[in-house]
Amino acid sequence: QVQLVEAGGGSVQAGGSLGLSCAASGSIFKPNTMGWYRQTPGKQRELVATIFSGGITNYADSVKGRFTISRDNAKNTVSLQMDSLKPDDTGVYYCYYRSVMIGAREYWGQGTQVTVSS
Repeated sequence: QVQLVEAGGGSVQAGGSLGLSCAASGSIFKPNTMGWYRQTPGKQRELVATIFSGGITNYADSVKGRFTISRDNAKNTVSLQMDSLKPDDTGVYYCYYRSVMIGAREYWGQGTQVTVSS
């Protein structure tokens, strides 16, 4: 089992910045992928950004150039710096973890709210 504990989020005006962090504990296997997804009411959960153990990143087109994902492999943490926020970035942000082992399951944090007002 893996536990993901998120911190950060909150409310900000458009153009502002927020940071999210997530700490993983439990049966952590490496290499792995950690990252962030978000969900708004009535919509499916969507990718925001992921980062592999080796540092390879993947961003949703909508956040490229504005969000930066990073990780600390020694501490099993992942962070998301969100700049130039837009109202469309509003949603519940979920931390994600999955090892590369065949058949490995996905793990999700409890979610943290990000609200961007215009």
